Amino acid sequence: MSEWKVFNRAVIFPWHCDQFGHMNVRWYAHFFDDGSFLSWSCYGLDARTLKDSGIHTAVVRSTIEFKRELLAGAPVSILGTFSRLGRTSVTMNQRMVDAVSEDIIHATHETVLVFCDDVSRAAVPVPETFREKLLAAGVPDANS
Repeated sequence: MSEWKVFNRAVIFPWHCDQFGHMNVRWYAHFFDDGSFLSWSCYGLDARTLKDSGIHTAVVRSTIEFKRELLAGAPVSILGTFSRLGRTSVTMNQRMVDAVSEDIIHATHETVLVFCDDVSRAAVPVPETFREKLLAAGVPDANS
């Protein structure tokens, strides 16, 4: 697994909260999704590079585990890493943590992303530039 990096930061606002006063589950997915879009830049990569090459990623599995409730006004950081590099996919792990201490985990998220051709929608191998950068960052290669 590569080191944990800050993928995103946010503040929980009252409109993120439900009638019980804590952040509604729909917003966890929102914040984790924003983090996943920003993750590539933490590895010297760019989502535009994928788009320009006719490739995108598709989420094929997403699992959120809720640990502690969040209230309006709470600052959070989305920390992330990649834990597996496959032939056509990567596994991303994220933690939603208290932005000040980073030691209180509010939720975790594991996502499997498959690289796909924009036209055929079929899975394609992880682009070589992405593979090289992720391997250099210490992401384990499932193929070796």
